[in-house]
Amino acid sequence: MSDVQEFIKETVTSNPVVLFMKGTAQFPQCGFSGRAIQILRDCGVTKLVTVNVLEDGEVREGIKTFSQWPTIPQLYIDGEFVGGSDILAEMEQSGELKEMLEQAGATN
Repeated sequence: MSDVQEFIKETVTSNPVVLFMKGTAQFPQCGFSGRAIQILRDCGVTKLVTVNVLEDGEVREGIKTFSQWPTIPQLYIDGEFVGGSDILAEMEQSGELKEMLEQAGATN
């Protein structure tokens, strides 16, 4: 396993909620990343780790290999890949996302 894959695995398994995104939670650098952050905030997330893929091209490409998912943002809850912003929006509407986040201990 490469160093990048090891970094990604370590990050997603040692934090309850991780969002690989373009930009930061404070300054998202694309609409989809901004939407993902807003959805997570709407669900009451207080424990969130974000990884800005624009800072590291290897991580940007590596996360796509890691998840077998071609786009960013990518959300992981309890080490499991959940999806991108469209999937998050659907899961928020059904209430499933908030439930997963609560079970992961990521909300107040």
